Amino acid sequence: MSRNVQVRKEEDSLVIRLKRRAALNGRSAEAEHREILRQALSAEVEPSFVELAARMRKITQGRQQTPAEELQREGRRER
Repeated sequence: MSRNVQVRKEEDSLVIRLKRRAALNGRSAEAEHREILRQALSAEVEPSFVELAARMRKITQGRQQTPAEELQREGRRER
């Protein structure tokens, strides 16, 4: 799946450097931009479900939780 991303109001000096780097690598500025993003983001490791769940538990720690059964009963009563 391909999506579009636009970058606006970038510093002129950065755009010039991007275009220069693209020319040195024989690519368009857009292709160079994609390659830079690909390289920068490929080093990041996607968190597992277990890690995401642990983060969510930490974020919601201490908050009052409503048991799922109670929410289901409430939903049935509203019908």
